[in-house]
Amino acid sequence: MRLDYLALLSGFLIALQARVNGELSYRLGNSLEAALVSFSSGLIIILIITIFHRGIRIGLNRLRIAKKAGELHWWNFIGGALGGFLIAIQTHILPIIGVAIFSVGSIAGQTITSLFVDRLGITGGGKKAITIRRVLAAALTILAVFVSVLDRLHAQDLSIFSITIVVVAGSIIGVQRALNGKINEHTHQSYSTSLLNFITGTSCLGILLLVQILTSDTQLVALPTNNFWMYSGGVIGVLYIAFAATVVQHLGVLTFTLFSVGGQLIASIFLDIFSPSSGTHVGIYLITGIAMTYIGVIVGGVSSSRVRKPVRHR
Repeated sequence: MRLDYLALLSGFLIALQARVNGELSYRLGNSLEAALVSFSSGLIIILIITIFHRGIRIGLNRLRIAKKAGELHWWNFIGGALGGFLIAIQTHILPIIGVAIFSVGSIAGQTITSLFVDRLGITGGGKKAITIRRVLAAALTILAVFVSVLDRLHAQDLSIFSITIVVVAGSIIGVQRALNGKINEHTHQSYSTSLLNFITGTSCLGILLLVQILTSDTQLVALPTNNFWMYSGGVIGVLYIAFAATVVQHLGVLTFTLFSVGGQLIASIFLDIFSPSSGTHVGIYLITGIAMTYIGVIVGGVSSSRVRKPVRHR
C-alpha cells in the first residue's frame, strides 16, 4: 500500500480516537482517568500481540543495542510520555470546546511544528529544508482548517487558554511523530515502537492520576458497562502509532501532516453524518476546507516525496 494512503488513514484514526476519548471523559467526569483507561487498553493489546509476534521482541533488542552504542539519547524515548500528555489534554478539552475547535488548534500546532522537526531531521529520514513552497503549503492547510469549521465557531466555545492548550497539543503531535520515526528507524518494527509508547505513556498517566488523587478530593469513577465502543481508543491508538511511526520517516512530518489533515477532515464528515453530536453540521465550509487541504498537499510537493525504501515489518 502507498504510504500516502496510510497517512490519510492515520488522519481518520485521529478524528475517531478524539471522538471516542472525549465521550469516555464525559461519562467518567475525569479526563486523566479516561486517558489512563485509553492508554492502558492499548498497552494490554500490544502486550498480547508481543507474545505471538517475535519481531516485536527483536525490535526492542535492536533498540537496546542502539541505546548502548550511543546512537539514541534519553530524549528519543519520550514520545510515549508526550502521547500520554496529548491524550490527557484531548480528553479534558474536547468535551468543553468540541471537535471543530480542537481540530483548528491542534492541526495549526502540528503543522507549524512539523516544519521545524523536518528541518532538524529528528524523524530519522534526514533533514528537509524549510522552503517557501512548504511554508505556503502549511499556511494553506491551516487556513483550510479554519474555513472548514467557520460555520461551527461560536463565541461561547472560545477561550484563549483552551485554544493555547490545544495548539500545544498539536505541537506535541508533531514532535511525537518525529521521535517515533527515529525510534522506528532502529527497531525496523512499528509495533515495537508502539509498545514503547504505551509503556511510557501509561506509566506517566498513572503517576499523574495518583498525584491528582493524593493532592485533591478526586475519586475514581466506576467504568460504564454499556457502550463498549468508548473503550476502543486504545485499539485506535495502537493502529495510529504503528502507521505514523512507519510512514513519517519516509514522507517527512510535514507531508505526513498534510495527508493526515485531509483524512481527519474527511473522517469528521462521516462522524457528523453517521454519528452526529448536538450542533454538528456538514456544509459548504467543511467541503471547501477539504478541497483547500488537498490543494495544500499539492503545493507541498507531495509527488516528489515518494518512498525510497520499502517499509520493513519483521
